[in-house]
Amino acid sequence: MIQILAMDINRDNYEIGLPVIEKAGLAHKIEFREGPALPVLDQMIEDGKYHGSYDFIFVDADKDNYLNYHKRLIELVKVGGLIGYDNTLWNGSVVAPPDAPLRKYVRYYRDFILELNKALAADPRIEICQLPVGDGITLCRRIS
Repeated sequence: MIQILAMDINRDNYEIGLPVIEKAGLAHKIEFREGPALPVLDQMIEDGKYHGSYDFIFVDADKDNYLNYHKRLIELVKVGGLIGYDNTLWNGSVVAPPDAPLRKYVRYYRDFILELNKALAADPRIEICQLPVGDGITLCRRIS
């Protein structure tokens, strides 16, 4: 059975796509939770029943918490499952020299994305593939 858990701090973002979801007849397959994701993920881990239960997880959220998400999501995705992180090239800034002229918000979040990319590359529980589409997507396949 296909089931989707969608989280966002603003329900309006979910409701933008809701008419399309309903037209496709898929609304009954989606559980939406409004609010910060970290407390929800912590509760799911504490419950214990979600460990290794997800086939695919996609993250497009607050970049300064990507590493915190990874620390939790690795517990929730099954061995062989995928976690996808959006924006992992971050406007190309991850390969820019430290003194490159960057917009303020790009420079600020670049360090968080760099930290995530380094942590993913060193994580022995996953294999990774960075796709240079859009602003970069990193796919992580859990292997242990």
